[in-house]
Amino acid sequence: MSYYEVLGLNKEPFSTSPDPAFFYHSTEHTTALKRLEIAIRLRRGLSLILGDVGTGKTTLSRTLFQAFNGEEDNFIFNMILDPDFKSEYQFIYNLTKVFGIMPDSRSTLDYRDAIEKYLFQKGVEENKTIVLLIDEGQKLSQPYLEILRTLLNYETNEYKLLQLVIMAQIELLPRVKKIHNFMDRVSLKYIINPLDENETREMILFRLAQAGFDNSRTLFSEEAIKLIYEFSSGYPRQIALICHNCLERMIMLGKDIIDTDIVKTLILEESKWS
Repeated sequence: MSYYEVLGLNKEPFSTSPDPAFFYHSTEHTTALKRLEIAIRLRRGLSLILGDVGTGKTTLSRTLFQAFNGEEDNFIFNMILDPDFKSEYQFIYNLTKVFGIMPDSRSTLDYRDAIEKYLFQKGVEENKTIVLLIDEGQKLSQPYLEILRTLLNYETNEYKLLQLVIMAQIELLPRVKKIHNFMDRVSLKYIINPLDENETREMILFRLAQAGFDNSRTLFSEEAIKLIYEFSSGYPRQIALICHNCLERMIMLGKDIIDTDIVKTLILEESKWS
């Protein structure tokens, strides 16, 4: 039996999978989500969301996708989860697959022309909003960024034909700054920072509640939450990982609350792997 079943929960509360149901709407995450929605609906073009590993970018992307999921008639939403391809040819070939198009000829130029025709057909003739979201954007090499810059040139007098959202680690920023006329195409730039201590507490309680826990009962002591925040530095993925381990250890020890002893022990064990 899983530990969450022992606690009477109906789901794993601290999974690190990008489940929108467990997306904690911190101030920064909510701001990023709302600004992305506005940029896409206004067809502004390129949005760049940066953040360190574990700040919740992937979960944010899935939540954004879900926000448009009921409007399939107006929005065509496409995702590339990992843009790590071996060549420019493979990258642009994958773009055509994502868009669901396949030209008869298969040169890089043919693929570019096919994408351009597709964007004009869907974006102008059918008045659709085409969205391409790229996760793990720090893996985009200079040539791939140049291809994306070219696609952003396709526009009407009123709007961009491709709504490009890039979620990436901070290391992407110096690379895009080197590309002529790339940064001035960014309509939305946003950096997601880690949570503060109060948000860490709220995230823990939110996730427990989403999993079916009655938060009128105390499961994490305030001192334990403070230690979790200090250990994780407010990074959501680290918070989820240590909370999972804390619940598991609490069940194994037969305790009914996570105290500082449990957290300190787990931090000490984790430090041995560092």
